[in-house]
Amino acid sequence: MIYLDYAATTPVRKEIIDTYTKLLNTYYGNSDSLHEIGRNSSKLMEQSREMIAQLLHVNKEEIIFTSCASESNNYATKGYALHYQTRGKHIISTCEEHSSVHNSLEQLKDEFGFEITYLPINKDGVVSLEDLKKALRKDTILVSMMLVNNETGAINPIKECAEYVHQNSRAAFHMDAVQGLGKIEIPIECVDMATFSAHKIYGLKGSAILYKKQNVELLPLISGGQQEFGLRAGTSNAPCNIVFAKTLRLALEEQKKAYEHVLKLNQYLRREIENMEDLVVNSPSNASPFILNFSDLKIGSEIMLNALNANGFAVSAQSTCSSKSKAISHVLLAMGLGETRATHAVRVSLSHLTTQKEVELFIETLKEIHNDFRTR
Repeated sequence: MIYLDYAATTPVRKEIIDTYTKLLNTYYGNSDSLHEIGRNSSKLMEQSREMIAQLLHVNKEEIIFTSCASESNNYATKGYALHYQTRGKHIISTCEEHSSVHNSLEQLKDEFGFEITYLPINKDGVVSLEDLKKALRKDTILVSMMLVNNETGAINPIKECAEYVHQNSRAAFHMDAVQGLGKIEIPIECVDMATFSAHKIYGLKGSAILYKKQNVELLPLISGGQQEFGLRAGTSNAPCNIVFAKTLRLALEEQKKAYEHVLKLNQYLRREIENMEDLVVNSPSNASPFILNFSDLKIGSEIMLNALNANGFAVSAQSTCSSKSKAISHVLLAMGLGETRATHAVRVSLSHLTTQKEVELFIETLKEIHNDFRTR
């Protein structure tokens, strides 16, 4: 099976597996215990927090360990909104967000009386600064916007949007940077909160962080103990938290080389697909090269995915967290690309592990499936 679904998850690096296995066997103590075994786990976890902070150029007190990006997004949206609701109950987001942001905001609206404004996206899948300017109000307390769209790879103008919000309101700015980490530069200095996940950068599932500026306060969503500065109760997953630092370091060390490699693969795929009859590329030309979204106008997403899978290729149609819902892309619809392209979309996501031979085989197979379907 040729894996071309790296936006969904990535294989774990051998170095990470080896380190994690050692940690499980040696540093098994509860990091909140006062004995030496517990203190050793706690010490390593805090060293990891400090290294992560250094790699991201932030303070170590601003790194919160969580179990996944969805949890981090819930803290950034609900934790912030519920704490600051006396300042206002208006939140701005976009129509292309991951379900963990969108559904959190819908819960705030339905259960707690917040008003949510969802910004549209243009034909290139990005938010307009002008639309943000029109939506910002005196009672706006939070803006939540993804950096890289997980379906198309479109990159939002986070820096410009965050700067305007900070200059013209008291609202905080949250960035879902899951698909950007280890791939493109992260404008973390411009935002108040940011979400990152380990399993998107060849690390462990069940491991993520929320970056939160020290002056930002959150309402704890899990009540109990003192863990994570009193914001997230529960026994710390010390081995996962410890190994996150190494995962991040390796990803950042290889970022430039990986980008150059993937860009060449993306350009090849885009060129080949654009030259095929009845196939169209949905990802904008300036999108992250790690994601390429296209539609075969003659074959629906589910049929194409099954055919590719039968021929040994693993790809997706949309966000994996939405893969079991109706196979229609709300992102492509929001881009104004029409229902046919939205129901016929395929997402290919690439990696430094992807080879030129693999993408050539993919194109060959795609052509065979397309021609076979047309001649039946």
